[in-house]
Amino acid sequence: MPALALYTFGVLKSPLADAGARTREFYETGEAVYRTISQQPGYLARAEPAGGDRGVLFGADWGSWGEFAVPAWYGKGRTPETTALAATLSLWTGLRPAFDAVHTGLHREALHRRYDWFERTGRPNHVAWWVPDGVIPTWRDGVSRLEHVHEHGSAAHAFTFHDSFSPDGTPTRSQDIGPQVGHGVRPT
Repeated sequence: MPALALYTFGVLKSPLADAGARTREFYETGEAVYRTISQQPGYLARAEPAGGDRGVLFGADWGSWGEFAVPAWYGKGRTPETTALAATLSLWTGLRPAFDAVHTGLHREALHRRYDWFERTGRPNHVAWWVPDGVIPTWRDGVSRLEHVHEHGSAAHAFTFHDSFSPDGTPTRSQDIGPQVGHGVRPT
């Protein structure tokens, strides 16, 4: 059974190393969200660096998730002192569990506050795609698919929650993914 890979990317207003209240709040919220999401039905795994150093993304050992990569449009720093981004790469049993995890609970609350922390880039902030059973997606896979969605829109090999596809490549209506869409929440 294929798994759903989900890559998210956002450009932060402040570097991860910033000691200010905004960054501290982002970390505190993010840590609580990660704990909650990892307990969600349908969650399989997420990329985590071997060292677990806070704010160290470039050059970290990501194991089978591959070398850390970012979209071409990211123009901020790449050192621990200057990196100003947040990215995730995770695996799910399907669209609905991933959508529900993102659009409910603590993560939904964080989404409502995203512009306190993130810049408005006018670019997609997530992409999903299906991977065969046992395959671990890489950071580069996520970047190339996010860039594809930005340049060409959703397709069976790279899509958003709003314009999604089933594992066989059939378009999936967003209202069939999760209960929140029908209640005035549009996927991001």
